[in-house]
Amino acid sequence: MESVEIIQWCLDHLNYLTITLLMAIESSFIPFPSEVVVPPAAYRAASATSDMNVVLVVVFATLGAILGSLINYGLAYFLGRPVVYKFANSRLGHMCLLDREKVEIAEHYFNKHGKIATFTGRLIPAVRQLISIPAGLARMRMGVFIGYTALGAGIWNTVLAAIGYGLAAVVPEDQLLAEVNKYSHQISYGIVAVVVVALAYVVYRGVKK
Repeated sequence: MESVEIIQWCLDHLNYLTITLLMAIESSFIPFPSEVVVPPAAYRAASATSDMNVVLVVVFATLGAILGSLINYGLAYFLGRPVVYKFANSRLGHMCLLDREKVEIAEHYFNKHGKIATFTGRLIPAVRQLISIPAGLARMRMGVFIGYTALGAGIWNTVLAAIGYGLAAVVPEDQLLAEVNKYSHQISYGIVAVVVVALAYVVYRGVKK
């Protein structure tokens, strides 16, 4: 099945169960964009004839993100660094769009920023899906990991849902994904800027003390 057919299938079968499943896939090591799931679901929820609720779209999307992140966390926690890096360099790992460099970037980000990276990493492109791997390698407490993941994923899913819900009144459905892609990238860069400023402030306060 080609990527266009997969996207169309998602659009045709959106409900709370498929939202959870697809977001679990998105947050695991299998590449799948959340922009294809949450905004279209929120777009549908904006319709007066829909039985979906935009708040529940965010809730189930976040639940799926937690489940998918736990897969990466668990594999990294129990298999360890050598196996994780070996998989990233394997043919199967490359099919999942993984490689050693991407895992190293995520691990470096986690080591640099500590536990809070599990939260901030969920808001940053290219780090979002992989930040749970270094959390597992570092054997971060599961309760803390789930809390930070839920917070970061909840914020990102709320942003995507707001875009989809807001565009329902002004954009035809066949143009939705193009518009979402444009706005989500702009918002991602804005979120990155906010995260950088917030981290800089935290570091400044720490050094001052």
